[in-house]
Amino acid sequence: MAILKYWLITIFLIFSSTHCFAFSNSSSSSIQEDFYKCICLNSNFSAPFSTAFFTPSNASFPTVLESTAQNLRYLVPSAPKPKLIFKPPAESHVQAAVICAKQLGVQLRVRSGGHDYEGLSYVSGMEPPFVVLDLSNLREVKVDAAANIAWAQVGATVGEAYYRISQESGNLGFPAGLCSSLGIGGHITGGAYGPMMRKYGLGADNVEDARIVDARGRILDRQAMGEDLFWAIRGGGGGSFGIILSWKLSLVPMPSVVTVFTVPKTLVEGATGILYKWQNVADKLPEELFIRVVISVVNGILGEICFILWL
Repeated sequence: MAILKYWLITIFLIFSSTHCFAFSNSSSSSIQEDFYKCICLNSNFSAPFSTAFFTPSNASFPTVLESTAQNLRYLVPSAPKPKLIFKPPAESHVQAAVICAKQLGVQLRVRSGGHDYEGLSYVSGMEPPFVVLDLSNLREVKVDAAANIAWAQVGATVGEAYYRISQESGNLGFPAGLCSSLGIGGHITGGAYGPMMRKYGLGADNVEDARIVDARGRILDRQAMGEDLFWAIRGGGGGSFGIILSWKLSLVPMPSVVTVFTVPKTLVEGATGILYKWQNVADKLPEELFIRVVISVVNGILGEICFILWL
């Protein structure tokens, strides 16, 4: 039995070594090779590299890079491109990515939904080469309706979180944004502005706990990171204090019926006067009423103000 166990371990180690270092036979640059090898050495990585690592020489590289890039200005040919896109299959690989980036002297650009206006999750204007850490594979959402909580991994979108919550309860929700493709990881690090904020605050105000990877590659929860860091990651900006792995969300009660309607008004129709009146009464309205003003262009000349009210 001991001999069989020895041979099984030996075969596993040989397979793992072959799998990890198969990448070195490709024509990829040393940065890409070294990063891949480092990930293998610092984690139990067993997924095919073709499903997790994408280099500029891969035919699928542009598709993966642009899959969640929301600012088209940073997709032009002249924009800096990452040397590698890494889509970790598990949280331990995120830890390894942090360790390897430090060892190899490369920047990490962390992306969950790619909605940042400045393209910081997939573009870098700094001198060292950079790697995009795409967390879209980490998208599990677990809901405990009885306890009014949900754990959402960083790669889940706001829409996916809303859907999973609605599957478990028809009268619970989470106060976050309107755009369903927002990555919930970066969204909450930016505060998570949304239509329920007048009643329940920002999404960041309704986070009970979090799991992050710090600069040393350690996974920390709220207790381990301390209250100062926990305060900072909820609104202090993505990629600043660590890499978020998941959020523990506090769910809030929702009515069975929600009314939404839009009132478009042009300047000719008195939009300026309506906007002025709205500014004077907005803070006096019931917390259940949310008014959003969107200013757009009509026929390329006139401004149009759209009122969207949530009741």
